Amino acid sequence: MGALSSALSSVSGLRSLLPDGQSAAKSAAPTPVRHLTPPAAMTEAEIIDGCLAGSRAMQKQLYDRFAGKMMAVCLRYAQTTFEAEDVLQEGFITVFNNLRNFRRECPLEFWIRRIMVNAALRQHRRNAPLVAVSEGEYPEELAGEEFTLSNYAFEEMLAMVQELAPRYRMVFNLFAIEGYGHKEIGELMGISEGTSKSQYARARAILKTKLERLEAHRSNGTYRQ
Repeated sequence: MGALSSALSSVSGLRSLLPDGQSAAKSAAPTPVRHLTPPAAMTEAEIIDGCLAGSRAMQKQLYDRFAGKMMAVCLRYAQTTFEAEDVLQEGFITVFNNLRNFRRECPLEFWIRRIMVNAALRQHRRNAPLVAVSEGEYPEELAGEEFTLSNYAFEEMLAMVQELAPRYRMVFNLFAIEGYGHKEIGELMGISEGTSKSQYARARAILKTKLERLEAHRSNGTYRQ
């Protein structure tokens, strides 16, 4: 992410456009005052149009507006912050290279999010082959009841999800958070629909056990942040 941030932050300052042979001191004509739109007030359309026109400032605005949210997405798919930063950088490179193809039929954030998920999938294929991994002593399935992670701090939830084996982590995120169906997940990951279902059930079982242990530690007063 450092290389991308440096590239995007190298926005040139305002320059005085003077006739040949004149200096700024000799320029008699006053520079008109420009009322710039605050970055937070810019519409998506303005930012997109600026990026398509080649404006580095608008590229930086787009990056600054969505980088935080997209980093949170990348962290859920990655096992480390370093890996998440790699996914984020690859994702934004894809965003800028393909922005001209964005048809504006959905929110820009939704489009960027899908690009980040695809970047995470590519990272997974490169670095985490679908190999069986022992997860310790956990039940194979959950009962029919659902559970939620919304009662836990982001850091707690993230730590539990990151501890899942890569294949479980990918399936859980794609199904439970992104809303993909198991057939779609199977196609994306090169596994069968049934395998996607079983791996999701396994991931839920593991997370359920982790949540129960966390609650037990809290009740006993042994949990520490």
